[in-house]
Amino acid sequence: MAAYYNEFNPFVAQWLRNLIGAGLIAPGDVDERSICDVSEDDLRGYTQCHLFAGLGGWSLAFRLAGWEDDRPAWSASAPCQPFSADGLQVGFDDDRDLWPHVARLVEKRRPTVLFGEQVTSAPWLSRTRRDMEEMGYAVGAMPIKARTVGARHGRPRYWFVADAQWDEQPREEPCSREAGRVGRVIEPFPWHEPWEGALSRFRIVGDGLPRSVGATDAARNAIVPQVAAEFIAAYMEAA
Repeated sequence: MAAYYNEFNPFVAQWLRNLIGAGLIAPGDVDERSICDVSEDDLRGYTQCHLFAGLGGWSLAFRLAGWEDDRPAWSASAPCQPFSADGLQVGFDDDRDLWPHVARLVEKRRPTVLFGEQVTSAPWLSRTRRDMEEMGYAVGAMPIKARTVGARHGRPRYWFVADAQWDEQPREEPCSREAGRVGRVIEPFPWHEPWEGALSRFRIVGDGLPRSVGATDAARNAIVPQVAAEFIAAYMEAA
């Protein structure tokens, strides 16, 4: 019942292995290839698949929500750079727009459920919804800020879930779960602290890369697992 983690950044990939070794996220294998080179056969036999795995935030979030390691699920938080307000905002024309590869793998492997998130200032959600619904999935999505779980920074994101077995019409919000509950905090994801404090407490990965560069980039690209856990729990209540 192993999990599959796809992470292109060697620094972060080793960080994932450390977290797996410490038992903080689901046991599994880390694949450092680009998602462009991953085929459907590479994912065969895995219970959970985390594409763009980052710091393993989705795996931790599943555990926080009470979703067992042996319960099937996929996650995919594709790179936000093509759509971020801080980037070039080239959107679908950006080479880093890797959602089409997620859709390719989903179409081939047909996971039961896919969770993901992305920045709020972009048209990516319409495409995601269209692609998933064309494959027979029902899609629910809602904007949530990190402040809803007690963080001291906004970090607004649109969170979505695509369900292959949903027996109702797609809805904008998977449920009306009350926002604002303070999420549980488990190291090494100290998002309850201000940004600088959280960065200072990230673990060091001994692969020779400068901490100030590798850790900061990893944190900047990571999800807030406590928010993801609330979203997953809401889906579990509504399903």
